[in-house]
Amino acid sequence: MKKIFFTLVVTGLSHMAICQGTVPAPDIQIKTATLAAPEDKREGAKVYGYAADGTFTVLRNGSNDMVCIADDPKKEDISVSCYHISLEPFMERGRILAREGKNPKQVFDIREKEAKDGTMKMPEKPATLFALSGPKDNYDPQTGLLKNGYLRYVVYIPFATSESTGLPLKPDVPGMPWIMDPGTHRAHIMINPAKQ
Repeated sequence: MKKIFFTLVVTGLSHMAICQGTVPAPDIQIKTATLAAPEDKREGAKVYGYAADGTFTVLRNGSNDMVCIADDPKKEDISVSCYHISLEPFMERGRILAREGKNPKQVFDIREKEAKDGTMKMPEKPATLFALSGPKDNYDPQTGLLKNGYLRYVVYIPFATSESTGLPLKPDVPGMPWIMDPGTHRAHIMINPAKQ
């Protein structure tokens, strides 16, 4: 009986160590998250990431206009993003609604209403988000570097339309800018460079 109990305790502790080990150290999370930002914005960017227990938290306060989000350790591949600080009310509201268990359509509808009635501030000028992704196999967890990552760009222009911008509703060729969610609070220009 003692042997079984000891085995269960050791197994449990090993499992806890593995789970805790899946959250990279804050400096590694910061390094990876800021890879999405333009080089001259990386050092002063505010960075959100994950505490050892998996809690979403601020890892570093910023000194410029860039906010970065570290990779979610619960997801298989690498995905980080950085965006202009004017998008923070929109992004934070989305995080709050997701924590409340709202589905994507509910999040969209709530933010649309709040953007229109002014209770959620949207950028007054175009604001950019940079998204970097890649397979786990190309990621070095010791250095925080991602090899051959794919960087795409999103420029939020609330309530813009195809007619107001001249942008198509879908790209005709790889890398062509196009407008998504036109006429809504979440209207944005998508720029997906051609993959090599």
